[in-house]
Amino acid sequence: MRELRTLPKSHLHLHFTGSARLATIREFAYRYGISLPPALANQDFDWGDGGQDWSYFQGRYEAARQTIRSAEDVRRIIREAAEDDVTEGSGWLELQVDPSSYARHLGGVNPAVEVMVDACQDASRATGIGIGLVLAVSWSASPEHAERMARVAARYAHRGVVGFGISNDERLGEPDTFVSASHIARDAGLVVTPHTGFYTDYHHVRRCVELLGARRIGHGITAALSSRTLDLLAQRQVTMEICPTSYLPLGVLSSMTQLPVAAFRQAGIPVALAADDPLIFGTRLVGQYEILRAVHGLDDQALAGLARQAVGASTAPLEVAKQLLSGIDAWVK
Repeated sequence: MRELRTLPKSHLHLHFTGSARLATIREFAYRYGISLPPALANQDFDWGDGGQDWSYFQGRYEAARQTIRSAEDVRRIIREAAEDDVTEGSGWLELQVDPSSYARHLGGVNPAVEVMVDACQDASRATGIGIGLVLAVSWSASPEHAERMARVAARYAHRGVVGFGISNDERLGEPDTFVSASHIARDAGLVVTPHTGFYTDYHHVRRCVELLGARRIGHGITAALSSRTLDLLAQRQVTMEICPTSYLPLGVLSSMTQLPVAAFRQAGIPVALAADDPLIFGTRLVGQYEILRAVHGLDDQALAGLARQAVGASTAPLEVAKQLLSGIDAWVK
């Protein structure tokens, strides 16, 4: 078996705060006098029986996010995320972030995006990895707020913003709310990538594709329960961003064997493995590939195929994509 760290990769589903090193969040908390919940303070990734609800995850995430209070904090997290991905074989990284969550400390939404775009460029130059930003809104957002954020994303489409996401608990909203915002984003050449099919059923997934023009789906595991939805995803070649370690802790799946990667592959639907929130779930990108190797029995050829699909679904510039694909071929040979 080949070393998975040397497999060239494209990482498409990584949240800004969730990408942070635990030691860095602890340092920020100490600096600002913020108390962290025990799970973050003690590096405890024990999720018990895996039956926790979304609020348990969100509480940890919000606690970590409250420690990020300056432009330098943002720059450090992005730089360290780039460094960590490089050590795991990534040549292209897409970080998803809702800039309105950091606007209070950074002078507003536009200044926050300016800081993040510049930080990505600096981190890319320092580490050699290509980085794109996916600006996101919550599923609880109003149509007006979603449209404003889509316009911000469009404004920075040629400065490092590559996509428009809809994140948080997808039970908080309906795809209809985001039709106009998604249209703005698509017109600017941005990829639309909503989180769906985590808690919601396959109808929600299908409507994200049909109404929003989603080219990628964050998670989308319930789509495997509907042959009609699988057919739609295959026909439009919508990539499923699968994050194996995100599902058991929140009771979405009871076993790693239930990951529907085989169903998607058999249906001809591209799959991109990703880490989601390693700060919270404790596993970075290589670990996701290791799970598919150990639990699902995927051999090196199949894992290389997943890596190719992630590159194909990415917004990486053509030359970067070619280099990654060539590296994947060399890894297999």
